[in-house]
Amino acid sequence: MILRVGRNPYLHAEPFYFDMERRGLTLYELVPSAVATALTDGDIQAGLVPLADCFRLADILQPVAGFCIATPQKTGSMFLYSTRPIHELHEARIAISAEAALAPQVLEMLLRLKYEIPSAMYVSLQETHDAFLLVGNDGLRRRGGARGFDHTYDLGAEWHAWTGLPLVFSRWMARKDVDPKALALLQDTLYVGLEVGVDEMYRVSDPREELFMLPRDITRYIRGFRYYIKASEQRAIDVFQQYMQQLAQG
Repeated sequence: MILRVGRNPYLHAEPFYFDMERRGLTLYELVPSAVATALTDGDIQAGLVPLADCFRLADILQPVAGFCIATPQKTGSMFLYSTRPIHELHEARIAISAEAALAPQVLEMLLRLKYEIPSAMYVSLQETHDAFLLVGNDGLRRRGGARGFDHTYDLGAEWHAWTGLPLVFSRWMARKDVDPKALALLQDTLYVGLEVGVDEMYRVSDPREELFMLPRDITRYIRGFRYYIKASEQRAIDVFQQYMQQLAQG
């Protein structure tokens, strides 16, 4: 059985895919905001699912062991750029990248629950805005800041300062109707990604010109991630779900 797997195109997810194509898994590149729909529609059978969608789709999805993407403190690629301090974003127009799935929810938690700011107006990047949010490779390219936006916030650092916990971006999930043998194969390839793929990223010798990153920048960035759920990540997942429920209750 051929397993159809969503491939996250961001640099921090690359180690997971190190051995997949060689092992016969079929990859479909999808940005985070597209993964849940692809799984629901059956276009793919497994992938890195943004954390909130893991809760929402719990009736059709199952975790793939404890594989995830998380950062203990700063993310290095999930940034809010603002013309004013974050605690002054009352009635602000905040532009959101169409690729983002988790970041808008983290921002909403910070604004409403931490800073007690009513919901902002969220718009597209093409509209006039007071602040904007970028994630993944777009965030990496603008990691030095954005002209005209004097305040830059790493949402992972903001989350950690607030909760004292890591930020869990996403979890590896598979549809519950996946063949058990295919699921076992996926788990094995993910273990190889952790053991070999991350080491390969550390030994990378070529710069990533499209990301404005030298090899040492890539190594430093990848070392800032965790790829398996342990006690602190599980606690962070539980807290995130609690905050989601608070937001839903208004």
